[in-house]
Formats: sequence, C-alpha cells, structure tokens
Amino acid sequence: MKTTLRRAIVPGAAALALAASLAACGDSNTNTAGDNAPADGGSALSGKLAGGGSSAQGTAQQAWMAAFQGDNSGVSITYDPVGSGTGRTSFESGAYSFAGSDAFIANPSDEYTAAQKTCGGDPIEVPSYISPIAVVFNLKGVDSLKLDAKTIADIFNGTVKKWNDPQIASQNDGVTLPDEAIHTVHRSDDSGTTQNFTEYLSKAGEGAWKDEPAQTWPSTDGLSGNGTSGVITSIKGGEGTIGYADASQAGGLGVVSIKVGSSYNAPSAEGAAAVVANSDLDASATDSQLIYDVNRTDTADGAYPLVLVSYLLACPTYADASTAAMVKGYLTYIVSQEGQQAGASAAGSAPLSSDTSDKATAILDKIAAK
Repeated sequence: MKTTLRRAIVPGAAALALAASLAACGDSNTNTAGDNAPADGGSALSGKLAGGGSSAQGTAQQAWMAAFQGDNSGVSITYDPVGSGTGRTSFESGAYSFAGSDAFIANPSDEYTAAQKTCGGDPIEVPSYISPIAVVFNLKGVDSLKLDAKTIADIFNGTVKKWNDPQIASQNDGVTLPDEAIHTVHRSDDSGTTQNFTEYLSKAGEGAWKDEPAQTWPSTDGLSGNGTSGVITSIKGGEGTIGYADASQAGGLGVVSIKVGSSYNAPSAEGAAAVVANSDLDASATDSQLIYDVNRTDTADGAYPLVLVSYLLACPTYADASTAAMVKGYLTYIVSQEGQQAGASAAGSAPLSSDTSDKATAILDKIAAK
C-alpha cells in the first residue's frame, strides 16, 4: 500500500472523548490504574493523551477510551476522528502522540522519513481494527444488490452511468432498477478507506480501474463527503447515490453483496477476518511494523476481500516518561483480546486473532521513555 499524503494539517477541534475525560484537568491524579496498569508494574498512569486519525476507528475508539479511562482514572484521552490522512500528518508533526490510520506508512517514503525524524527511530505500526468496507447506496425500493468488482469499478470510473445498465441488471434478476442516473460519492479528505477501496478495485476489478491505489480520490467527478460521516450523510441525502464506508456506519442504507468466486457475499466481520488470515505480511515490514498485504482476490467460502485493516501508529520512545507509559498502556489494551472484544461489540469489527494480538503486544512492549 503506497501513500500519497503530503499536506501539513493540524488536528481538528472536535475530539471523540467522554465528557468526564474532557473535564479532567490532567493534574497529579494518583488513583489506582486497575486492570490496565503499566505492564512493568510501575505507578498508576496519569496525564493527558491526544491522538486522532481514522474515522473508521471512531466508534471503537469511544469504547476503548471508556474502558481504559474507567480503569485509569488519572488518564484523559482524546481521539479526533479527522481521517487517516490528517491523523498521520499530525502524528508525523508531533501534534498527536499516537494515530489511527487505515493505511500503513510505506517504507521507504517521504512519510516514513518524516515519522522517523519525529520519533527518533522507526515508527511502530500494529493492526488494531479489522472491518469490512461496505458499498452502500440510496435507491428507492431497493435494499440490496449483487455486484462484481468490475461493475463496481465501472460505476465509480463513470462507465456505468444508470441504475438499469445491463451490467447491473444481469447480476440482479427480479430487482426493479430505475432508468435513473447514478451519483457516486467519495471521500473528500485523504483517507485510508479510499486507499483500501481503490486497492480492491485495482486488484479485483479485471482492469476496469486504471488509477493507482491512493488515499486521495483520483478525480473531482461525483459527490464527496469529509470523513466517513460526511460520505454517509451525502448518500442518505440524495436519491440514486452510491458510495463506500466502514460497514459499521452503513445503517439504514442499501448494501451491496460483492462477487467472491461464484458467490455473492455481504459485508461481515467473519468474512473480513478470514481474508486477513489468508494474507501475508507486506514485504516492506520491519521489526516494528506488523503490516499486511491484503489478499484482495481471495475466493474462499465466506471471504469478503473489500476489507479495511486499520493500524495504530506510535513512536518507540517518548521524551516524557508519563506519555510513554500512557501510549504503551492504552495501545496495549486496544490490541489485547479484551480490548478487541470491546471494539467488536461497539463497532461490529473483527477481533484480531490471538496470534496477531500477541505479535502486536510484543512490538508495543518496546515503547519506552528516552
């Protein structure tokens, strides 16, 4: 996965955090850390921790913050769901102590170099959130459709322009499709969801998608929305619209089942997890990166290859010992089996396997004060 992010961006003002956390002043609180105490048996965690990025992780982050802060009352965490691109840039600038990103930082790249400079070493990247990306639409009287990857690519590249196009109709016997224009909706911000979606179209679309996978949508055609919520709002606000978003936030819209082998599979956490299990680590992975080359053409029973693997980004060392302990403690909780179950319950994501959780924990265990 290659990245195209180059903009200098500051964190957004709106942050996902519990009201009680926002009210906290970050003073010298010495309450017991509870189940999420530092792994080294040190003192209770205390202070403020700022992160942000992936809006797909937003719902899960709310659950993770609530649980972690419940066990560590001296910690105040904010997570700003500004999108992967903004989150990554803010992490690389040092504005965020950690970030969520739906695409890993490729090595080598200008971004990786920037992260190395900020961190004083190779950045840490571990998976935290696995979820299907849903192709969702708003079409009166139609709740579900079946589409192969080529047709989805042709819809988003503008080749298929109407809902009753033979390419759509041939895969949906018995569905009444209107002779109306299709209005596509894409992310307006740099987005890891866009990166994953365009990678799927590029690898599974039988050559229909000509652009390279990227975080930035390749054209200004169609409608757009900022963040996952912006895309969903645009789709719900217009008849005949179609777009892509994390499946956890697609409620109330029609959902596409994508062709996998000879079957059509709806988005599911189980199908997403199965694809990741059948994927190899990316060839560029280092000792501090647990990053995947997702198998976009998986045809196993039940597989759903339009999947998003979202990552946590952190530094191996921090100048402040308190920050290092909080980042290590919070991120370790997220990738733990307990944290993964909390995220899955809140967002419908697929928990990391125990093996992946253990590998991610081992990498996060390296985080320390300078």
